[in-house]
Amino acid sequence: MAEIFQKDGTWTFDGTAIRIVPGRERGVHLVRQTLGELTVPLHAVAGVAFEPGRKGGRLRLRLRDGADPLSQVTRGRMPDAADPYQLRTEPDRSGVAEYFAEEVRNALLLEQVPDGPADRYLLPGPAVPLAVGAGDGTVSFDGERVRLEWNWITDDGKASGGPREIPLSDIRGVEWLPGIGLENGYLRFAVQGSPHRTPAEHDPNAVKLFGFKKDGLMALVGAAVVARLPHPSAQQPLPALLPAPEPSPAREPDLVKRPAPADDDHDTLLRRLRELGELHHSGVLTDEEFATAKQAILQRF
Repeated sequence: MAEIFQKDGTWTFDGTAIRIVPGRERGVHLVRQTLGELTVPLHAVAGVAFEPGRKGGRLRLRLRDGADPLSQVTRGRMPDAADPYQLRTEPDRSGVAEYFAEEVRNALLLEQVPDGPADRYLLPGPAVPLAVGAGDGTVSFDGERVRLEWNWITDDGKASGGPREIPLSDIRGVEWLPGIGLENGYLRFAVQGSPHRTPAEHDPNAVKLFGFKKDGLMALVGAAVVARLPHPSAQQPLPALLPAPEPSPAREPDLVKRPAPADDDHDTLLRRLRELGELHHSGVLTDEEFATAKQAILQRF
């Protein structure tokens, strides 16, 4: 048995699982307080490290890819203070923290736990029902459907459609990006029958986030949904849900693959590039989508 008690929380390892209990101090992040106690089975762990520092250290758990719905959604973008798989340690507890990490590492070796991807979720994800208000809307999830409601900040065009309910069966994936600095973030649901990617400000299937403390709570909603979707190992990759999206297949035939008239190649090239520029300027295409589609058009001509 290995155990470490800190103001930030308590970690206990019994040889088969790590029990994580967040602290009750005011400085403990809202995300960790809301998520509550976690039990991480040993076979979900890829590694553990202790990082010492002058003002204290930090224990970090590294989970196997695909083992945890929350990690699947956040993809390493959760702030350190909000990350439930990190524990701040006080300077006089470095020896205990190092011992804890060593005990977990030894167990991983003895049990021969692979550090490669998992083929199923080994943690259940956040409990439902769950509702969070942040950015330009409120998202709630009861285990069967997602409901999005808008507030006074919401773009008029998006708000005009009223509250939106999305059955779980219609959701193909979830993408969460926290707002950082001047860059806004979002929680986006990829919905069957809505292939086009638009900015979160105008997307009725997305909540725009402004970089405040509750952005992380939106990740909990996304994780609760992801936990009830088919595991990524059973899905085809969804370009629209990757951090750096590729051109949407729905737009590709019009922008790239349609053959140009042989007698008017120059005019067609200019027209295609102009159309592409308009889509990029309006926000329909991201910078990477624009560059990729432009390169493909130039290659064809």
